[in-house]
Amino acid sequence: MKTLILGVGNPILTDDGVGIRIAQKLKEENLKLEVIETSEAGIALLDLVVGYDKLIIIDSIKTEKGKSGDLHKIKLKHLKAFTAVSSSHSVGIATAFKLGQELGYRMPKHVSIYAVEIKDNTTFAEKCTEEIEERIPFIARQIIREEKL
Repeated sequence: MKTLILGVGNPILTDDGVGIRIAQKLKEENLKLEVIETSEAGIALLDLVVGYDKLIIIDSIKTEKGKSGDLHKIKLKHLKAFTAVSSSHSVGIATAFKLGQELGYRMPKHVSIYAVEIKDNTTFAEKCTEEIEERIPFIARQIIREEKL
């Protein structure tokens, strides 16, 4: 099964880069894994994911009730795809996948989305906050167990 780990985020906005940092850690743990780090979103992700059987997306999330460092697993089917979008900038991952399928692209059949609850995504810094940084190895191991990598 051809698998891609996609670390998403902005590596110069503190915790927003956690998806990229975890993807890097997964690559260190298993050099055979195919890993792509990106700041792209929405429809631009199609270029990266087409042709894979399995896709593991790792990104950040900031909710009102979450605790920094918590890991949420989200299924693609639980995200709402919108059929009416005003521009390519308003296309979320679910809509991009639906579009890719409708265009006949070979989209991944198995998609796991991991979202790490973050504290700060507005401060310019190349490292995550301390509490997020400390959790990266643990979260990477959690994903390895969950996905049987």
